[in-house]
Order: sequence, then C-alpha cells, then structure tokens
Amino acid sequence: MSIPVIGQARDFRASAWRAWDRETLDAAYNNAAAVAGSAECVVDWERRSEKARSRADARLDLRYGPAPRQTIDFIPAGPGAPTLVFFHGGYWQSRSKHTFTFLADGLVPNGISLALVGYTLAPEATLDQIAAESRSALDFLVRTVPSLGASSDGLRLAGWSAGAQLAAMVLDHRAVRAAFLASGVYDLEPIRHTYLNEKLAMDEACALRNSPLHHVPAAGPPTWVVAGGAELPELRRQSAELAAAHTRAGLACTHWEEPGADHFSILERLADPAGSLARRMASALMRA
Repeated sequence: MSIPVIGQARDFRASAWRAWDRETLDAAYNNAAAVAGSAECVVDWERRSEKARSRADARLDLRYGPAPRQTIDFIPAGPGAPTLVFFHGGYWQSRSKHTFTFLADGLVPNGISLALVGYTLAPEATLDQIAAESRSALDFLVRTVPSLGASSDGLRLAGWSAGAQLAAMVLDHRAVRAAFLASGVYDLEPIRHTYLNEKLAMDEACALRNSPLHHVPAAGPPTWVVAGGAELPELRRQSAELAAAHTRAGLACTHWEEPGADHFSILERLADPAGSLARRMASALMRA
C-alpha cells in the first residue's frame, strides 16, 4: 500500500481522498509513521523542553480553567515583548504543552515571549469543547499578560499540526494581531474517516463546525500558512487550500512550503534562533 503520489500543492485535488480505501487514508494522515525517527525526535523535544521550563523567569501552569490540562506556561522575552500563543499538536488526543517549551529557544532570543496552551484531550473532551477551551485561554491571556510584563497590544498566535487548526479557529478573537499556522489540518472531514476518529468521535456536523477551511472569518489578522516541502501530501494540500480561501476572502495571507522540511523538522527550524523560519516568523509577528 502506498499513498497516491500528488504533485505540487497547486495540483492537489480536494476530493481525491474520497476514492481511497481506509488503509490509504489512514496512512495519508499518519505523520509519525511517515517520518523515520519521529519518536526519537519527540523524546529530544521533551528533554530540551524540560531545560527550557527550568528557566528562573518561567511562569508555569497558570490556570485559565478548572480542568487539569487547562493551564498555560509563559516564557518571557523581556519587558514589553509581544506574546506568541502556541497551541500544540498531537491530533487533539496526545502530547501536551510540556513537549514544546523548546520553541522558546528560537523565539525568546528574537524578542518574542511564548505562552504555551494546554487543553483537555479526546476522548475526555470533544473537539467543540477543545475549541472552546482555546478561546478561554486567549481571554485569560488578554487579562493576564500585562501582569506578566508582556506587551498589552494584543496576542500573536501559532499552532502546529492539530494546534494549527485550533489557532485557525480563534482567528476572529478580538485580541489576535497575527497568526502563524504550521503543518496544519483545516478540513476535518477526511480525518473523520480515519483511525484518528476512534477517540475524536466526530460526526459530519462536528467535523464541519471545526474545519477552519469552512469558517474563514469575514475580517481577520494577517496570517502566515506554512507546510514542509517533505510533508505528507494531504497536509500540504490542506495548507494550500486554507491560504487560498483566505486570499479569496480578501484577507492578508502568505503561504509557502519550507524546502525539505517534514512534519517534525519544521519545528526544529522554528527553534533555531538564527534559522530562516524562526527569524521570518519573528519579523512578521513583530510588524503585526
């Protein structure tokens, strides 16, 4: 079995997946299986993140709600620095904010404070509930970042993988100044037909409600949509389609594919303070 080979992003066909059998469709969204060494990569992220959380100035587990995972870690870049709010990946059912604190290594030296959002995972929460938690986290940060010494001029968003979907769902929040979406999924109908839905338990209406591709805001912040050039074709297609939908709606949106990056190595490029992707994101978000 192999995933159908599709060409450049502009040639992706939105309906192609409907003709695939279950095994092919499962593989089309299985990032861990597609990237050799992905498990070791995540272990390394956790090691580096533990070190980043040990910073003396880190503010850990700030509570924005009563559920165990409804907490935020804040890594400051200095007085008055803008805040980037990061939503982690894991297909809404695995991982935690603790795995991704290493991203501060690329952001803080570029003058951006990092707020990592935790949220309840499926099956303990539905996607509707997770989306609502994401919005609550932003409400909390609007109230809280001034007391943390950060700029009060609004929030910048970022998300990776499933976290990019969560960030895209709250682009209409009044405090959002800009968004950087990496390696995301923005139409959840294909996901509904894969192994991933065993815990998510989405029906068609839920998938539609939580698909940013079908809920482009009438007005929204500048948005950067990036996928790795070595990503699974379905993720590259979905990124291209979201960017095209924003452009059709008259919203400011920049889309590109990071050459040679896969679903995991793209985050390494954000964690490198001298790397082109980290600096490009920092420059874009600082201007917003």
